[in-house]
Amino acid sequence: MENGKTGRIYHAAVYARLSREDSVPEGNTSREESNSIVNQKELIRAFLADKPDIEICGEWADDGYSGADFQRPGFQRMIREIEAGRIDCVVVKDLSRFGRNFVEAGRYIDQIFPALGVRFIAVNDGFDSAYGRNSSDRILIPFKNLINDAYCRDISVKVRSQLEVKRKKGDFIGSFAVYGYLKDPDDRHRLVVDKYAADVVKDIFKWKLEGASQQRIADWLNDRGELSPMEYKRLCGTRYQSGFQINTKTRWTAVAVGRILRNEIYTGTMVQGKRTTPNHKVKKTLLKPSEEWVRVEGCHEPIIDKEDFFAVKRLLLQDTRVAPEAETVYLLSGLVFCADCGFNMVRNSVCRGGKTYVYYMCGNNRRGGSCSSHRVSSALLEQSAFLALKRHIDQTADMERVSAYMEALPYHQAESEKADRKLLKKQEEAEKYACLKNSLYESLMDGLVDRGEYLELKTLYDGRLREAQEAMARLRKETESLSRNCTGGARWMEQYKRYRNLTEWTRHMAVTLIDRIDVFEDCRIQIRFRYRDCYERVLAEA
Repeated sequence: MENGKTGRIYHAAVYARLSREDSVPEGNTSREESNSIVNQKELIRAFLADKPDIEICGEWADDGYSGADFQRPGFQRMIREIEAGRIDCVVVKDLSRFGRNFVEAGRYIDQIFPALGVRFIAVNDGFDSAYGRNSSDRILIPFKNLINDAYCRDISVKVRSQLEVKRKKGDFIGSFAVYGYLKDPDDRHRLVVDKYAADVVKDIFKWKLEGASQQRIADWLNDRGELSPMEYKRLCGTRYQSGFQINTKTRWTAVAVGRILRNEIYTGTMVQGKRTTPNHKVKKTLLKPSEEWVRVEGCHEPIIDKEDFFAVKRLLLQDTRVAPEAETVYLLSGLVFCADCGFNMVRNSVCRGGKTYVYYMCGNNRRGGSCSSHRVSSALLEQSAFLALKRHIDQTADMERVSAYMEALPYHQAESEKADRKLLKKQEEAEKYACLKNSLYESLMDGLVDRGEYLELKTLYDGRLREAQEAMARLRKETESLSRNCTGGARWMEQYKRYRNLTEWTRHMAVTLIDRIDVFEDCRIQIRFRYRDCYERVLAEA
């Protein structure tokens, strides 16, 4: 780089950047500049000390920001100063500090800065746009930008791979623990129960199972003075921010309650990897299909029983509304269906002779559809369903059948363990081919394989990886089926046995033990109890 005068005084911006991975030490939450940022600025100042034609007018830095994204706050503030005409020279330590996006870095250096009359200097790369480009610059500068881009991509691939490994191990990798849990002080990748918040979560699920709506639950929590999840995190000293906040002090809302009711983490299952970005340059997050989420059971202490969680999950899919001036839904709301057309039965009331008669009728008929009314008395329906459930509970609690079922459990346990071993082996196979794919690109860049060999091997690894992933999906379904029908047998029996000798029933009992009630035109009812497959297996083995 020449050291001559250009005939004008330049108003310079000193710019420094360091990515998050190698800047602020772990555990330091301050936003103070790291030593590396300071060193970059000192190097630039020392370089400009004997340049009388360059006057430093401002310094900007982005500490903890990736070079792949040019929407960095410090960089954007500098650009606004340039557009305002107050800055006409940008000085950086080297091209990698300016940015690691090959296309964007080239666009600024070759198009935007020249159009705005901005001089660009990269100290360690020996580049100064005021003296034009020689033949080597025209080759080396784009090549260096390309290398910086490739480095950023390589880091992104390695970070993603490492995070995926942690997810599959069941390590918690989120920034903040979900409401109801805390990060273990001895292991930040493990969750422990926050007893106070966990009690609130239990109340939320209990009220939902008793028939309350999400809005009613939110109102109860606000009336009780319970802090919302965001305010509770702040009370605990966590610097937590959310895009959901609207007011200065957040309150419980139906949306916040719904997020808790849908979160499987409260059953002890770690669910992660729900969102992703297309690549290291595009920061827009995309929601992944639920079958691609990483689920690992038994990672932490559960707050909610799995049966209650899945009962609530079914309730959230049903079209149930709280009646006017009532706090909860009716006993059988969302459980009664027309046996002929499949529509929900609607609860109605009519006053005649000073008495109120309550009945269910087909929702399709009420809308003027082709189905008949299927009208049945609400009291008769509830009494019949109660007696049928009572008989079913007595049959399930038959100790001889339980004994016969429990004797069969070791076989089912062995089958489940066998499926788990197969799944683990396929996971190792998938990880192996994913690593081979990552290293293959490096081999291409290092010249160890040519492009033809690269494409051939990539096609091979893609095929093997796809086969392993498809096998994993099949094995997961087998494992889930075995878990539902076999190893969970004792659990589903306990659900029935805890309601033995009942004299009355509740909404919680109805949604936990009954899947649906079909009503026929002649007022016959057919009840489908939950765990029917498990029950029939017991009968077959008894």
